[in-house]
Amino acid sequence: MKSPTLQDRLQELPRSLASPSPDRRPLLADAPNPWLRALPYAVAAILVVTLLPIDIVVLTGSYGLDGYPAAVLSLAQTVPLLLAVRRPLPAWWIIAAATAATAAVTVGSPAGAGPWPWPAATLVGYLFLLAALALRESGQALLAVWLVTAFGTVGAAAAFEQRAGGAPAVAVVLGGATLLLGWSLRGRGEARRRLAEQEQISEAERGLRTLLEERTRIARELHDVVAHHMSVITVQADSAPYRLTGLPPEAAAEFATIAAAARSSLGEMRRLLGVLRSEQHGDPDRTPQPGVRDLGGLVETVAQAGVSAELTVGAEVEALLPLPDAVDLSVYRIVQEALANVVRHAPGAAAWISLAAEDGALRITVVNAAADGVVGGGGGGGGAAVEAAEGTGHGLVGMRERVRLLDGRLDTGALPEGGFRVAAVLPVTAPGESTP
Repeated sequence: MKSPTLQDRLQELPRSLASPSPDRRPLLADAPNPWLRALPYAVAAILVVTLLPIDIVVLTGSYGLDGYPAAVLSLAQTVPLLLAVRRPLPAWWIIAAATAATAAVTVGSPAGAGPWPWPAATLVGYLFLLAALALRESGQALLAVWLVTAFGTVGAAAAFEQRAGGAPAVAVVLGGATLLLGWSLRGRGEARRRLAEQEQISEAERGLRTLLEERTRIARELHDVVAHHMSVITVQADSAPYRLTGLPPEAAAEFATIAAAARSSLGEMRRLLGVLRSEQHGDPDRTPQPGVRDLGGLVETVAQAGVSAELTVGAEVEALLPLPDAVDLSVYRIVQEALANVVRHAPGAAAWISLAAEDGALRITVVNAAADGVVGGGGGGGGAAVEAAEGTGHGLVGMRERVRLLDGRLDTGALPEGGFRVAAVLPVTAPGESTP
């Protein structure tokens, strides 16, 4: 697509004066403070109340106009300032026409009567109007307004040089400066607003990425759990005809079908795991997945980071061991993340971990005291992974995902006396399974 030329842009200028902004909200409508939103109305009202009588007095007393024409022109130059709060470009058309008419009827006034073609009161109101335009209209419209103002003022000064004096140059310079300053402030405000919106979007994307990373990690870990069971099924189905004598051919064929299906499923899971593993984890981790029996080692590890942790495992939990693999792994990871948060956010604080079983569910509770100078304990989630307790760095996000996976419950929050509490309840039997 061909970019517009200078001639095309110049042809657009007149059309921009006939196309006001579709935004009809008051100026500063997005300001956070109510007094800022009311400021344009207040300034416009003060200008109208102040400039209207001054303009009438100046036009009648200094420029020699009769009372009725002076009042009509003064009203046309001041009252539209109220309209400028919402529709500055239509207000400009009215005030510009009234200013031109005033200049035409006062051109014969004595040179000492006052500045011409811009009486002082008219210029003050016009500058407010230009500021309103700069905050609302497009750059093309602002350029067109300034060109009309400059050419009209310079043309009148050139035609009536003896009457004009130095007032036209002041009006043109002040008008251009007002438009430029207002346009710059508007651009800065829009840039800050867009930056704030982008920060919100980035924060949401970071949260989603964290969630997806944690789900991918859980999927990789659960692959090992499921793959173990699928391998057992494959071996048992393959060896059944040799272990069980007298099997009918139909049963042997059924076992062969089961073994083939299990091998196929295991292969699909391995291919899925290859997709889930990132490039930085090129070699598969063949370390056995940790569980409840490894919590003692985890407590010793975080002690090296300055966190004194005490582990209590109820006798009823010992009776349930071994737990289902998914539950066993999730218990370890939840405790690991909770202790990693203590190391990050409450270094040096004491922590207590307790495991209890009740009503077919396992209750995990991790409580930490508030460290010196740390308010609220270790409740936050993000940050870099802590060497002493190698969590995922996703904190509460990872805990919630693991609890959701097992149809459990998670309760976290700061304690009134300081510190933080993490409590999770996991069904010992995952949904759809039977107790082993």
